[in-house]
Amino acid sequence: MESGNGHQEPYRANSFSRESSLASSLSLSRSLPLFISTNDVDCESVSEAGDIGDRSLRRRHSSGRSNRLFSSEDLLEQGTDDGTSRQEQGVLHNTSSVIKPLPEHMTTSPLPTKSLLSPETNNPVKKEEPVLPKSLEYISCLIHLAVFGILGAITRYLMQKLFGPSVARVTSDGSILYLDLPSNMVGSFLMGWFGVVFKADITKVSEFLAIGLSTGYLGSLTTFSGWNQKMLDLSADGKWLYAVLGFLLGLFLASYSIILGVETAKGFRWLLQRKASSSSKEERNSCLEVNTVKSHIVSMTLMVVLLVALLTVSATQLVKEFDKGTSEAQLWLGCLVAAPGVWLRWFLARLNGRGVGKDGQYLRWVPFGTVVANVAAASAMAALATLKKSVDTRTCNTVASSIQFGLLGCLSTVSTFMAEFNAMRESDYPWRAYAYASFTIVVSFAIGTVIYSVPVWVVGFS
Repeated sequence: MESGNGHQEPYRANSFSRESSLASSLSLSRSLPLFISTNDVDCESVSEAGDIGDRSLRRRHSSGRSNRLFSSEDLLEQGTDDGTSRQEQGVLHNTSSVIKPLPEHMTTSPLPTKSLLSPETNNPVKKEEPVLPKSLEYISCLIHLAVFGILGAITRYLMQKLFGPSVARVTSDGSILYLDLPSNMVGSFLMGWFGVVFKADITKVSEFLAIGLSTGYLGSLTTFSGWNQKMLDLSADGKWLYAVLGFLLGLFLASYSIILGVETAKGFRWLLQRKASSSSKEERNSCLEVNTVKSHIVSMTLMVVLLVALLTVSATQLVKEFDKGTSEAQLWLGCLVAAPGVWLRWFLARLNGRGVGKDGQYLRWVPFGTVVANVAAASAMAALATLKKSVDTRTCNTVASSIQFGLLGCLSTVSTFMAEFNAMRESDYPWRAYAYASFTIVVSFAIGTVIYSVPVWVVGFS
């Protein structure tokens, strides 16, 4: 190659192998829609730290493998899933005819980079293909989300009673220690374990179990809409300082709960890795993996049985308690409407990491799915609170409170919110974490003030 070709100099500094020449060529083309830059990857990773919804299933079917290293062909294929137009794909596929790679003697690396880029070529292990049709995977996800979502709502109710005025007397409706504060802290702590540190290990066993635990159980155990509504109640009573302190204290405790969860989970993981040998670990993981059609069908059948049992118990208990208008009646009716809230939040999570504008090049670090879910649930909860005060009947209070607790409580989440907040705080742009949290809280509280507090002040509800 002649030394006078100055436009090819960048290749000499960054080329490591023939397999990486295409990626290096793409990185030099400013005219291409380069979605794999370091900044874009960082933005997308922090916004997808909590949940990406059904996109995880679509990636499995598009790539044919859920946990493998991406080659240059994978990056080109990923453009189809991320909204890259066919014209742009054509430009990407034709780059080899415009920019020629270097000769082999200048790109050969002394390191075994080929095995790193293409592990399938050197490892004859069978690829991890999806074993279920796409429709059955969706159904299995919905069933797992429903079961774990109901269990999360029941756990939240029990923690309200345990730490509330009737037992421990730690939390109450009229203080900055709102009723859902313990569940938000516990859910955020567990999110550090099962939604951050051990999520990949749980996914290896069963991706549906990982989705059920993080999105279903922990997402429903915590609630942003309930937190926002309690602060609205304080502001409507004129306790503005309590409302501000309630938001600050709630954010502080939840954020440090997930930090504590991540750190303790890392320590526990280190102990496990030190104690167990790699061979025994691989054998144990292979025994636990749900990676066959039979195991998936058995798992889905068990989840269906458990879901039917939960719905049957909830319906039976609701019939007994509904006329009494007790909190138990609100619990059981809330369990019956909890699943749609979890499903809607899961579907909205597909917006995380998408960004706005043409090809989503702006604000990719904002998890818009979580923002929409939390703000919408908080607004709807404020509307139902206004309805309860205006109608003020036992039946209306029971139905509205049940929807607030079940549907809207499971639609909003603090655990996912904190996972995204923590990822942004640890990124190269920590200010994004506080901007994201402030925007979500301020917008939800402002809309709730218009919907709930203003009618209370104007009409004079008790």
